[in-house]
Amino acid sequence: MPAIQEGLLKECKAKLLDAKADVLNRVRNTRQELHFEDKGGDEADQTVRVLAEAETLTLHERLRGQLVEIEMALSRIENGTYGICEETEEPIEPDRLRAIPWTRLSIEGAEIRESMKRRYAR
Repeated sequence: MPAIQEGLLKECKAKLLDAKADVLNRVRNTRQELHFEDKGGDEADQTVRVLAEAETLTLHERLRGQLVEIEMALSRIENGTYGICEETEEPIEPDRLRAIPWTRLSIEGAEIRESMKRRYAR
């Protein structure tokens, strides 16, 4: 199985580290927004605040999931399995890795997973 090109590996690792820093900053900002809001107000204000908190928590959870994917990709770089599709065990397309450096699936692998989901969703 051909190894991923060194230049592409370095490029993707840099993108992953940048994405990790961005996600961590966004998590920190959402936490600050969540903790420093005024707790007073009438029922309508409290409802709006609860909805905003729920939205913030949803965003926080999404960011946490993305952070896990980024960490897993960095781990795959370290153990030498980065750029290999989990579904087909073939190399992931370089353009796909550049666009989504934490991806675990090639386009073909993603299509296979999607068809399996559709098949078992019925």
